[in-house]
Amino acid sequence: MALIGPVRERRGIPLRAVVPNAITALALCSGLSGIRFAIAEDWDKAIAAIMIAAVLDGMDGRIARMLKGQSRFGAELDSLSDVIAFGVSPAIIMHLWALQYWPRFGWLFALAYAVCAALRLARFNANIDVEDQPHKSAGFLTGVPAPAGAGLMLLPVYVWIATNRELDWLHNHYLVAGWAAISAFLMISNLATFSWGSIRLRRNVRFTAIVIIALVAGALVSAPWETLSVAALLYAASIPFSIASYGRVKRQRAAGLQRPEPAPSVPAPTA
Repeated sequence: MALIGPVRERRGIPLRAVVPNAITALALCSGLSGIRFAIAEDWDKAIAAIMIAAVLDGMDGRIARMLKGQSRFGAELDSLSDVIAFGVSPAIIMHLWALQYWPRFGWLFALAYAVCAALRLARFNANIDVEDQPHKSAGFLTGVPAPAGAGLMLLPVYVWIATNRELDWLHNHYLVAGWAAISAFLMISNLATFSWGSIRLRRNVRFTAIVIIALVAGALVSAPWETLSVAALLYAASIPFSIASYGRVKRQRAAGLQRPEPAPSVPAPTA
């Protein structure tokens, strides 16, 4: 009888992991394309490239879980793609759009935003295997995620394009620098923000949610810049509510821990 030799360990990336990694690479390419369009001052296409990158970024993880193609390589590639698409690209776009007109300090605010995006992603990766995460266990995120941070960062451009480029005060480099600082702070903050993936809809509102999603998709096609402006403003307005909601969860947890345990029952003596 022939002896069976030792089974060799298969190296490399499994085929099922190629698809989500390819989508991540496409998101990276789309984010870099945003810089190319910004250099040409084609602001519509520059913003559209970042939005496409955000859509692809939301798809790759779900497809990886569906195909059971999660890998450490994919996680690292996703973080690198996010740094470029939602950190570096929005910073350069905003610098070329407005911050360059503040020669001495404008670039510092663009740098600060890009660095904060990288720090946020590094913190996320460092906490992946940490068990004690109060925000995550309660269904919240810590700070604003990188794609949402990019969406907030680019809000002045949405409004400017939506108003037929007539609001020149949106180009004010002081205003843009302040907004960049706020967007950067929100990404690295410890504020609790809503995690849309943790939302569970009741059965009686599922059809309503589908109708709303369809209407939003139609609005993005017919009036993209107005829709993006409203979406960014609504997300920013939701942050105080997410903080208050997490505060209630935190108080409920504290009350549950402080509740005294009932005394063990003592059996009655028998004759």
